[in-house]
Amino acid sequence: MEQVQLNSNVFSLLEDKIKMIKKGSEAIYLVGPIKLPVNLDGKTVEFKWYSWLKSENATEDFQRVINQLSSANLADYQQSSVLVYGDFEYDEDALIRMHSICHTGDIFGSKRCDCGYQLKQSMKMITEHGTGALFYLANHEGRGIGLFSKAIAYILQENGFDTVEANEELGFADDSRNYDDAIEVLKALRSKPVTLITNNPKKLKALKAAGLPVSGRTPLWGDISEYNKKYLQTKVKKSGHMG
Repeated sequence: MEQVQLNSNVFSLLEDKIKMIKKGSEAIYLVGPIKLPVNLDGKTVEFKWYSWLKSENATEDFQRVINQLSSANLADYQQSSVLVYGDFEYDEDALIRMHSICHTGDIFGSKRCDCGYQLKQSMKMITEHGTGALFYLANHEGRGIGLFSKAIAYILQENGFDTVEANEELGFADDSRNYDDAIEVLKALRSKPVTLITNNPKKLKALKAAGLPVSGRTPLWGDISEYNKKYLQTKVKKSGHMG
């Protein structure tokens, strides 16, 4: 597909909304903020929304980057994003959530996991707190194994395997998620300390290892049912999740 040359008037509307975060020869392009009114339990809450795209070739020619979008087939891949609430850059105390995409839980409301509950609850916690950000990490499906592999793992789980065993039987690690890109975006948006909404010690470790100032952790449990009880117990017993 032939690249489209962007109209200069259109580009002038976009250039101030794009930021390049350089990582060696690679780059993360962050676009936003964009006003995003969200329905949260019947109440409209306005967030600031950003999305990002990683590229192997860093260039500050943003017009060239945009010109290539129509031929990049980005719909075949997932891009991550972040919802920001309040004065995230400057407020002293901010909550953040590194939320891994869960197609079945977040979209369909599956009760095999607690992901959909955690997504909505963390958004509520952030808005009630007054400042924060929810990072929605699109390459984390099934703890990093992808949606198709997750479906196969679910079949194993229906036949007696727990979450960890199913992933390992398919040749995957228990948890192969990587937070490097999200951490770079967080650094670009805020330098002050953050409180992490999580039960997962690996997320806390990743932030601290990157040198980010972490002021604390807030647990996030709930929506326990007959469908996800074993799944949640496995998180604690085998994956080290904290209360």
